[in-house]
Amino acid sequence: MNKAQKLWLLFKTTFISSTTANSGYAILSVMKNLFVEKYKWFNEDEMNDYIGLAQSAPGPMAVNGAVIIGYQINGIFGSIVAVMGIVIPPIIIMILVTVFYQYIVSNEYVRLFMEGMEAGVCALLLDVIIGLFVNVTKDKSIYPYILIIISFIYIKFTHFSIFYLALACVVAGVVKSLLTTRKVRK
Repeated sequence: MNKAQKLWLLFKTTFISSTTANSGYAILSVMKNLFVEKYKWFNEDEMNDYIGLAQSAPGPMAVNGAVIIGYQINGIFGSIVAVMGIVIPPIIIMILVTVFYQYIVSNEYVRLFMEGMEAGVCALLLDVIIGLFVNVTKDKSIYPYILIIISFIYIKFTHFSIFYLALACVVAGVVKSLLTTRKVRK
């Protein structure tokens, strides 16, 4: 496959992924299935790393994922092509919704369609969450489980900003990395 064919396939894949559902997790899940299982451009661990990077970067997660994946496939030009594929469908959809707004909000079939999409988006979210959980806990350490439990308790029982939790997780990750590198050196 030459570069032009690969770029066209990248654009087509990100375009199709972006039309599945308007959720970053859902789009990344579809991209993961296509790039890992169908095209075999990445392995499962690489794709989970890219999804993790897309989640941690500021901005829309699907666009972040497209930038990272496009860059891995064909550098800067791959990023541009992938972002165009991700961004064009929502822009078209927003234009159509604006033009036909009155008809859309009062249509019973549209309402039923949106309710049906909720179940599909939930399934895609669950797929991403399970994949990330498996990736984080594969080293058979108790450390990720402790962080998950503490994070759950923090979110469920406190009303503080999640920013503080993210900051604490960053500090915990740095401390763990320092301790791990210290053990390796000895």
